[in-house]
Amino acid sequence: MAKSKSDILSKKPATRFVLAGQGHTANGFVNPPVYRGSTVLFPDLATLATGNQPYTYGTHGTPTVRALEEAVARLEGGYRTRLFCSGLAAVTVPLLAFLKQGDHVLMVDSVYGPNRRFCDTLLPNYGVSVSYYDPLIGAGIADLIRPNTRVVFTESPGSHTMEVQDIPAIAEAAHKAGALVMIDNTWGAGHYFNAFAHGCDLSIQAATKYIGGHSDVLMGTVTCTAACFQQFDTTYEILGQCVSGDEAALALRGLRTMDVRMERHMKNAITVAEWLKARPEVARVLYPALAGDPGHELWKRDFSGAAGLFTIILKPVTQKAVAALVDGLELFGIGYSWGGYESLVVPTHPVRTATRWQPEGPALRLQIGLEDPADLIADLAAGFKRLQASA
Repeated sequence: MAKSKSDILSKKPATRFVLAGQGHTANGFVNPPVYRGSTVLFPDLATLATGNQPYTYGTHGTPTVRALEEAVARLEGGYRTRLFCSGLAAVTVPLLAFLKQGDHVLMVDSVYGPNRRFCDTLLPNYGVSVSYYDPLIGAGIADLIRPNTRVVFTESPGSHTMEVQDIPAIAEAAHKAGALVMIDNTWGAGHYFNAFAHGCDLSIQAATKYIGGHSDVLMGTVTCTAACFQQFDTTYEILGQCVSGDEAALALRGLRTMDVRMERHMKNAITVAEWLKARPEVARVLYPALAGDPGHELWKRDFSGAAGLFTIILKPVTQKAVAALVDGLELFGIGYSWGGYESLVVPTHPVRTATRWQPEGPALRLQIGLEDPADLIADLAAGFKRLQASA
């Protein structure tokens, strides 16, 4: 039986993950069917002319796609959600939707690298100017807003350097000046950070990460307020954005267990991060969930949990020693992305233009998966022995 929005929102978060988007089930099955298709038939010419039926063409959605869109929108507390072929597409299309020639966007300096590339290459071609700002600026963002500033883009925490932004303060200043606030909310997964309750107008996720959860989906989501949706949706349709029914079904499957998976990711990450914090080879652990982290107090105020992603800064050491540590790890794969069930590690070299990034030594970004943390710690301990032997 389909659940009304009010029924779902009255439940606890774990329950909402089970109930959201169930209105598209059929014939008693608990999961919606996987609809694959491009052509949708109309009963007559009058309906063809008006488009007055729920589905008109494959790029405009299927019941499988709608089930996922509705689920994400309800879980995030937004008005409507649209799906994209990747997280990067979910970042770039909203910017195209709300920026035009002569406009200005304020982009956080800790932004996801491909988003920076988009801002530095394509946006100037359309006559849009971009300024980067310190992620820790808070209410001071008001001093950077220009008369033509249309968007303030945030990412909290930064997915490499982990700065937690004061989103309510930024949103208040932006809205006073008539600018929209967008957030890359992938770390909080629309679950541990309520973007709309903190003043954001659009919440963006790489659903590739925690929504998919199994490293087998490429997808992005954008959830909007009612006031923003129509302008955003027009651009979405003009650009032909869509996802397949198969991808939507995989993401729905992942969504159902996201609450319990993220709880385990967080528990494991805190255990491993605390251990790393005490290691003599480690200068710093950048993880807001740890007491003493510069972003810890804001994280406690605004977030209800933490992702399994954080960065460590090693004390000065040669690249040969770093390779000895990383290359021999058995449980940490070397690869991009995060949010899947497996643990990963990559070196990180953040680009900064508005602020300075001067780590004490090499930086490694760790995705802590669902393995037993004792095994992960043992793997890292063996890695540090290799590092010491190669130093």
